[in-house]
Amino acid sequence: MSLNKVMLIGNVGKDPEVRYLENNPQNPGGNVKVASFPLATSERYRDRSGEPRENTEWHNIVVWRNNADVAEKFVRKGTQLFIEGKLRTRSWTDQSGNKRYTTEVVADTLQLLGKRPEGDAPAGQGGYQGGYTQQAPAQQPAQPVSAQPVNPAYQGPLPAAQDPTDDLPF
Repeated sequence: MSLNKVMLIGNVGKDPEVRYLENNPQNPGGNVKVASFPLATSERYRDRSGEPRENTEWHNIVVWRNNADVAEKFVRKGTQLFIEGKLRTRSWTDQSGNKRYTTEVVADTLQLLGKRPEGDAPAGQGGYQGGYTQQAPAQQPAQPVSAQPVNPAYQGPLPAAQDPTDDLPF
């Protein structure tokens, strides 16, 4: 049994590069969209002397088809993303004839996190279109506490002998 699964939350390092692959034998007459971009994940810790340190790791992300559409429309430098996918290593020969390798995260899931950049959508619409982020329910204005009694029969605090929280060990 084996497992190749990657889950990352990080910030995009630069705007996605979008390309179209032509002459795909699996999709004659149609071009397949692919987008790639770097994603930074950071780990914060304290060294032996107690000084705060940060280690940033850069990951090459590749997204295909519909996820490439989402990346092209919504992902920009600085966007916070959740990525789920698998590691792939590919090789090629460079112009000097040297064999080169790169490891990438091929994303199956791309979820936008954080706030929408200003000016991305009409006022009053929360979250990104297409269901790629979870939208928070609309918030109602806060009402004064006296306007919404929790228990209308409430008569004040219980005497200490009847208070069930009095026996709690914390």
